[in-house]
Amino acid sequence: MSGEEPTGGDTAGGDAVLRAIRTRRVVRALADAPVEPGQLRAVLDSARYAPHAGNRRLHRYVVVTRPGMLRAIRMVSPGMLQRPAAAIVVCVDWAGVRAYGFPESNPGPYVDVGTAAATMLMAAHGLGLGAGPVTSFSRAAVAVLLGAPDGVRPELIVCLGHPSPQQPPPVRRRGGPAWTDQVRWEHF
Repeated sequence: MSGEEPTGGDTAGGDAVLRAIRTRRVVRALADAPVEPGQLRAVLDSARYAPHAGNRRLHRYVVVTRPGMLRAIRMVSPGMLQRPAAAIVVCVDWAGVRAYGFPESNPGPYVDVGTAAATMLMAAHGLGLGAGPVTSFSRAAVAVLLGAPDGVRPELIVCLGHPSPQQPPPVRRRGGPAWTDQVRWEHF
């Protein structure tokens, strides 16, 4: 079975979680309608259920809903293609990371940013909201806009809103290996 998946039946047939994972997409066109406060709180609250290394909670979350602030953040975020009704900026408290004795080269805080973002994206999808992550932005400019304290740096932005009925075509991978070429079982 060199590199092949073990045989077995499709156990994901009716599994709602796996169906949600398979149907979640990055939404690049959002409607102008505001996100309800309860929906926004539910998406934000989901981040606390994401795995965090050592459960240390070295992240800070800033919710942005004011249109002027969202426009300012978009101006310094070339990767923010959508016009969100709300955004959650995931920050790392690097001073806290150092206080725990971790070097800044430790990948744990970045992994935790990813797990929190993935959890929020799934929560948004489950609530019928459109969402998309943004990593291409000026961290320094967003930190200034948010008034982040020293040692706290924005690392990722989750854009939120109601999906527009008209979406741009999905970004398709051009060339490169197929998924099955990326996966091995037990060894390379």
